[in-house]
Amino acid sequence: MIKCVAIDDEPIALSIIKEYCNRYGDIELECFTSPVAGMECVRSSKPQIVFLDIEMNSHNGVELAKELPAGTCLIFTTAYANYALDGFNADAVDFLHKPIFYPRFERAMAKAKKYLQYTDSDTAAGFITLKADHKNVVVNLKDIIVIEAMDNYVKIFRKDLPTVVPQITMKDIEAKLPDDSFIRIHRSYIIAVPFIEKFANKTVYMHHFPRPVPAGRKYIAVFNNLNNLIQTK
Repeated sequence: MIKCVAIDDEPIALSIIKEYCNRYGDIELECFTSPVAGMECVRSSKPQIVFLDIEMNSHNGVELAKELPAGTCLIFTTAYANYALDGFNADAVDFLHKPIFYPRFERAMAKAKKYLQYTDSDTAAGFITLKADHKNVVVNLKDIIVIEAMDNYVKIFRKDLPTVVPQITMKDIEAKLPDDSFIRIHRSYIIAVPFIEKFANKTVYMHHFPRPVPAGRKYIAVFNNLNNLIQTK
């Protein structure tokens, strides 16, 4: 079952998307005429696909798209063809021009399913997809040395590569990482086990990282188990 959310201030437009989703099958859809309520649902339930109107009375869909969780498959809908470039610049998988006809909807869903297959297989293949600077960025797990918390963002330090600053919480990115290679050592730090150089006195020193990483009081048991973790790698 593919979980979807549709946001459009025109009820008729939502009814068409709902009809097409029912016809397509295997789709769980929630519809919202309120962009605020719709985005709240997106943030809390993290649907796989979001159908988002670009031109709404109170909000602009291109701006709302910047707030979508990383890895969300975005399909823009609009009655104005001149917004197509804005839609693709926002990293949309497809752009549906109203009035939307079912064959075109099917094509959009085919693209969306390919996108979802790609992102779902990322972690197993050694990658994660994150949203940074309003774009989806693919990060190789083997490159990550340290992840540092920054409010609702994190800073990902990579070996011989630029730092990535995606909009994601530590809790959410921790859930994406394999726990045999990454450990949270502090409320503000996740470290990659293969890059550990040495550790002592509640401090971890990492290869290719310029400063020591402290172990938080809550994570002392994890710190004390580092030797066992390293020996199993």
